[in-house]
Amino acid sequence: MHSPLTRILGAAEHLFIDHALFRYIYLNLHRVSPNMERAAQPSPLHIRAAARRGVKTVINLRGERNCASYLMEKKACEENGIKLINFGITSRAAPAPEQILAFDQLLSEIEYPALMHCKSGADRAGIASALYLLLRENSSFAEAFAQLSLRYGHIRQAKTGILDATLMAYAADAARTNVDFKTWVQDHYDPAEVTRSFHSSRLANIFNDRILDRE
Repeated sequence: MHSPLTRILGAAEHLFIDHALFRYIYLNLHRVSPNMERAAQPSPLHIRAAARRGVKTVINLRGERNCASYLMEKKACEENGIKLINFGITSRAAPAPEQILAFDQLLSEIEYPALMHCKSGADRAGIASALYLLLRENSSFAEAFAQLSLRYGHIRQAKTGILDATLMAYAADAARTNVDFKTWVQDHYDPAEVTRSFHSSRLANIFNDRILDRE
């Protein structure tokens, strides 16, 4: 059993170190499709609300971590009958083909409705939502690409713009060959080339990394 001091320290870490105080004001929660939502890191209060909306699965794009926010999320999911799946991805590198295909497999296995989240709901939640639309909903590229926008707090001029560059690389090839996204990932996608061709803005990186303190 956790001591009162441990609970107080955990709550302080959750609120101030992991910035949950801001997420209580604005969770950055949006509906991607009738069966999928995206958000920032949910609190136990948000998990309970998701359960009332019928959410069956939460995909944690931050991955399993030894911190208060994760432990509180895990406990809240258990208490509310929600399956918590940890699928860590990065916001500052072109995703590996194997990771995209593993995410596609995951999306084919989970119980819906589902919710995906990262820390702020801007970058990793954005690329995951775009992948979900391309892989599982047969959505247009424009609809998927819109998941990475300033509307959600995503800054494509910063290092996180590598996620936009990944999707744009697909769009360029698809315009020439009409290849579908999954085939492109399997047979044509070159994350090293995407990385070489992408350049971020120093000022945007300062704002994104130091002021917003994004992961």
